[in-house]
Amino acid sequence: MVGSIVHFCCAAMLRRSWSMAAGSTLLFISQDMPFNMASPGCVFENERTDERMPTQDGMPYIDDSPSSSPQLSSKGKACRDVALTVPLDAGKSAVRDSDKGLEMRKWVLSGILTSEETYLSHLEALLLPMKPLRAAATTSQPVISVQQVDIIFFRVPELYQVHREFYQALQPRVQQWIHSQCVGDLFQKLASQLGVYRAFVDNYKSAVETAERCCQGNAQFAEISENLKVRSSKEMKEQASKHTLEALLYKPVDRVTRSTLVLHDLLKHTPTNHPDYPLLQDALRISQSFLSSINEEITPRRQSVTVKKGESRQLVKDGFLVELAEGTRKLRHVFLFTDLLLCAKLKKQAPGKPQQYDCKWYIPLADLSFQHPEDMYDTGQPVPVVPDEDIEAMKIKISQIKNDVQREKKGGKSNKALERLRKKLSEQESLLLLTSPTMPLRVHNRNGKSFMFITSSDYERAEWREAMREQQKKCFKSFALSSVELQMLTNSCVKLQTVHSIPLTINKEDDESPGLYGFLNIIVHSASGFRQSANLYCTLEVDSYGYFVNKAKTRVYRDTTEPNWNEEFEIELEGSQTLRLLCYDKCYDKAKLGKDEAENVDKIMGKGQIQLDLGVLQEKDWQRAVLPMNGIEVKLSVKFTSREFSLKRMPSRKQTGVYGVKIGVVTKRERSKVPYLVRQCVEEIEKRGLDEVGIYRVSGVATDIQALKAAFDSNDKDASVLMSDMDVNAIAGALKLYFRELPEPLFTDELYPSFVEAIALSEPVAKESCMLNILQTLPEPNLNTFLFLLAHLKRVAEMEPVNKMSLHNLATVFGPTLLRPSEKDTKIVANPAVAITMSDSWSLEVMSQVQVLLYFLQLESIPKPDSKRQSLLFSTEV
Repeated sequence: MVGSIVHFCCAAMLRRSWSMAAGSTLLFISQDMPFNMASPGCVFENERTDERMPTQDGMPYIDDSPSSSPQLSSKGKACRDVALTVPLDAGKSAVRDSDKGLEMRKWVLSGILTSEETYLSHLEALLLPMKPLRAAATTSQPVISVQQVDIIFFRVPELYQVHREFYQALQPRVQQWIHSQCVGDLFQKLASQLGVYRAFVDNYKSAVETAERCCQGNAQFAEISENLKVRSSKEMKEQASKHTLEALLYKPVDRVTRSTLVLHDLLKHTPTNHPDYPLLQDALRISQSFLSSINEEITPRRQSVTVKKGESRQLVKDGFLVELAEGTRKLRHVFLFTDLLLCAKLKKQAPGKPQQYDCKWYIPLADLSFQHPEDMYDTGQPVPVVPDEDIEAMKIKISQIKNDVQREKKGGKSNKALERLRKKLSEQESLLLLTSPTMPLRVHNRNGKSFMFITSSDYERAEWREAMREQQKKCFKSFALSSVELQMLTNSCVKLQTVHSIPLTINKEDDESPGLYGFLNIIVHSASGFRQSANLYCTLEVDSYGYFVNKAKTRVYRDTTEPNWNEEFEIELEGSQTLRLLCYDKCYDKAKLGKDEAENVDKIMGKGQIQLDLGVLQEKDWQRAVLPMNGIEVKLSVKFTSREFSLKRMPSRKQTGVYGVKIGVVTKRERSKVPYLVRQCVEEIEKRGLDEVGIYRVSGVATDIQALKAAFDSNDKDASVLMSDMDVNAIAGALKLYFRELPEPLFTDELYPSFVEAIALSEPVAKESCMLNILQTLPEPNLNTFLFLLAHLKRVAEMEPVNKMSLHNLATVFGPTLLRPSEKDTKIVANPAVAITMSDSWSLEVMSQVQVLLYFLQLESIPKPDSKRQSLLFSTEV
């Protein structure tokens, strides 16, 4: 069916184009000809479509309504709002604006003219082999038959004639431009000839399939098909680019999808009183009617390829996953079809060469399982985990490179320097995405071969499992692909893919949101819709650096169909755009697990996600939300605090308490060396929390933390009683909150710059001397408390094989809490989604804070000082 092609190519091509400022002039401009328009506030970027060709099976759905016009995008709306604010009496200004609009109209038409020239060169390249192939077909040694020539090149000569006449008529009018120049009649005529495209589109699938069969049956034709030369612009006559026959056959399909978009844009810059306006409106009406008639014939909208006996193999899902192959992590593009799972590697190609995949392996879904049948509970080879310090080092490097990129952009330096930095950034981000996933997704073939992917989150792993299981319900027969069939399927992946790029920030558009930075408070209220009682709990994930991280977990609500958790969490956001929630049934007996569930342990009952929209979250009040997922509904409340406000240390008005009160005041009142709160929390955590996975990293329930805070502020004994029944993560949260709410950091505002300068020293002996000397100058209560906490954190890290908290993890959690100054000249501005990125100075400062604490954690011992305070440095007695 021709239906699905245009839908998928438009989804890929138009998404970016519609977000451009000042509409989509380039939508009608050839993707092989760079074009930049030097007009205020408008930047047009060229994007290639050769690698985004859709399926052979048909054309995609086109939204040709005026509401989908580029000028109705968010940026276009902003431009219109600005225009409407011009005073009505500003006569001269209005005239100037009108002149600018007409000048813009000329630039639009100039772009269309350039586009037409390139499009004609594509059609000429198609026509070039047609005549000799037709002539050879009548000889004793034909390359292909006359009938095959007619099918492959059907209506191409007519298309060339239509656009040649349009180009020849438009060129002199644009070259001899005056503001009153009329071109509407030309576009009206072109629109009336769109019927030629209908015939071409209807034949497109047959043309591509015939070309593929001819390539397989005749090496000479295959050679011709892979090396069609397209002439370049007049300025570069001696140069020519190579294109495949299939790519060139797609050009008219690509062209017709843009007919309404360019007319929308041209109308935008044509005054309503201009003679062209009604003619362009009529051309737009004809074009919309034409595309609508094509859309009405579309039934299947999924991408597919044809297999034996006329059956259709459809693409269900694709994406980038990390495969663990022979102990090495490899980035793969995985394609799930209706009858098989295919794992492919993207081949390295020279610039300008078409994208190609190499199939690494495939499994028919009828033969696929998630657990090895011979050993149901053997989870296979362990996932090699990259040390946290290495992950953090990558993040630091990424942050520094991003900072350099921003500096280069502001400095307006050479493009070569900027490109070098972009390349470095791409390499580092790719490495981080390759090394950060830790959750195994094992798939097995009935013939005994096993493969393992590694995902960054349980949500992603569950999505792939569910998609595969759903397709397996319809697959009953095993099969094997021949080498030719496998090669054809792999080649088709280039056109079928829906995920075109690795999720790197370097691949984002400049106008895409970099995400939110700050703190997200979330209350998980309750859930409903469960059919039978279960032991239910939820986890929360947010994205950061292109992958998802588990941030919080509710209590297990046992034997219920209506859990009421009412638990609040505070999650730090680092460029986050999405919040994911997963609901589990806790399995207390692994022997009861099904054969496909041994990897998961707990069963996922439902999952869903919420886009973190700054426009909604910027309001200070709580926002209620109901998240539907698999028949289940989870009720949430969320509140966002930008980094600008979350960084401030606020002294407590209640000086009789402990939170928000200077540490010296508290120890003097208590007549202790270390505050009672710190000692009690550490004692309780060491009693029952050292083996808690993610202790100090996993968020505790906010309501429990606030209850502990209130208890410590009013009565120490009440706090001790309350703590004995409290979740250990809440106790850890109360301890972190205490240090975060100190009116002055534990390392003091005065000494903070010295610590940062000392940690930056490269000479080890000098660094150690400086760091220890500065540490010894801390006030006694601060030094005592830090040494007590330091000893505790080292004991926590000793249990890293169980709790997964390394020294580096602990430094990441406590570094900013212990060192962040109470007052500083922050460069962070109010809008957390615009000016704050992980490449700003704040990010690098946080890295320094982490490094300072990590340095002390990694010291085996602190040398004996030559001062009367030596006993303090060797004792944690309180």
